[in-house]
Amino acid sequence: MRTDTAGLRRGLRSRHIRFIALGSAIGTGLFYGSSESIQAGGPAVLLAYLIGGAAVFLVLRSLGEMAVASPSAGSFGEYATKHLGPLAGFTTGWTYAFEMVIVCIADITAVGVYMGFWFPDVPRWIWVLAAVLLIGALNLVSVKVFGELEFWLSLVKIVAIVAMILVGIAVIAFGLGSSDGHMGLSNLWSNGGFFAGGADGFIISFAVVMFAFGGTEIIGVTAGEAEHPEKTIPSAVNSIPLRIILFYVLTLAVIMSITPWQNIDASGSPFVEIFAGVGLKSAAAVLNLVVLTAALSAINSDIFAAGRTMYGLAQRRQGPAVMLRVTRNGVPWVTTLVMIGALLFGVLMNVLMPGKIFLIISSIATFATVWVWLMILLTQVKARRAMSADEAASLKFPAPFWPYGQIAAIVFMAAVMVLLAFDESTRIALVVGAAWLALLAGVHVLWVRPQRPVTQPSAVMEKMVDKTPEGDLANPEGPAGAPRWQPPANVADGGRRR
Repeated sequence: MRTDTAGLRRGLRSRHIRFIALGSAIGTGLFYGSSESIQAGGPAVLLAYLIGGAAVFLVLRSLGEMAVASPSAGSFGEYATKHLGPLAGFTTGWTYAFEMVIVCIADITAVGVYMGFWFPDVPRWIWVLAAVLLIGALNLVSVKVFGELEFWLSLVKIVAIVAMILVGIAVIAFGLGSSDGHMGLSNLWSNGGFFAGGADGFIISFAVVMFAFGGTEIIGVTAGEAEHPEKTIPSAVNSIPLRIILFYVLTLAVIMSITPWQNIDASGSPFVEIFAGVGLKSAAAVLNLVVLTAALSAINSDIFAAGRTMYGLAQRRQGPAVMLRVTRNGVPWVTTLVMIGALLFGVLMNVLMPGKIFLIISSIATFATVWVWLMILLTQVKARRAMSADEAASLKFPAPFWPYGQIAAIVFMAAVMVLLAFDESTRIALVVGAAWLALLAGVHVLWVRPQRPVTQPSAVMEKMVDKTPEGDLANPEGPAGAPRWQPPANVADGGRRR
């Protein structure tokens, strides 16, 4: 490993970025956490996923607008610094890194649950520790190897989900296996009605539903290492609606059609339990392998995203300079080790309270996720309003439904934050979230603010790109012995014009 700072490498292709986004978003929230949302909202959770998915699509289009215009490893943290101010950028960047840590802890917790399907007598924390060490080591490889690994891991679970839908439809249509309950689409409305959980249950389900979508914003982070961000980012973002319908709504509709929603156990993966319950034991074993792969894939993507975010924070002097250190392959190894250390805390939590950790972790992750989405929306609104008519017209990937769609999404995200206070199991998320934001504000005032944070605009970043075949992003410190790069006067102090 190198002891000096060097640049990230542009080694991610279009298929890598598409599947990295899938790897982060389609994981524990769908395969494990969906049982929690089903128990809360009943069949109406399908509507919750559609509504939440529409809001997330608007977030991603807003992020895509900025990422295509100014691709950066710092992504939305850098954009917030430039348009909302250094404090907003600091809290956004570090809250996203915090989100990735929390989501990873949820994912590694699920790994322990999945391994319990085959080895019920082995303590869960052993599998959790093994997952942390394995994925941590893989993230120290070059970004091209990481992207290729994530492509194949995600491909496995996508094929498995499609196969599960087809097998589920066959089970429903031909009555395969044996089930204690009635099978059929009527399960979606005959067991207490479509809104069987009531209005309050439907609303509360959004806490887990939004957690499931967490990680989709990694698309913005990958822009800094994409070979052609102006092409790859739009195609990845625009495919989100189809993914939401296919991977969330359709799969959960099949699950609740096979087994009445009230019989779905929240202690394991509903995907595995459904096929075990209808007598398809081999299918259940295969699905357990798939959901295990999905969890490892999500952990892999989240460590990548958190590492790149912290790297971007360090570039803007909003994080320790040591986080700029990279390997010879352009991997920020210090930030990866920080993530591994944080995940070891998840191992400890699985030792101390193995049966209670998931809901607590998922609600805290929901707070962090929705906060980041809210800041992305506010940043895009501020940036668009500062543009002239000609500048707005020249955007290569403008967000749709401007400005009413963005306003509606902002109101929705604020409402999700509020609803966390109405359930005792999720209320802790607001307490932890408030304490986290207060801590960040204090750190910013005492340590970051005196250093005059720097934002590097895309035009300057382009000049700093090494024209080697792999496109190594140049060292922000400059070559050995070269003077340190200084921003122009009009982009100093958080990128605001004087």
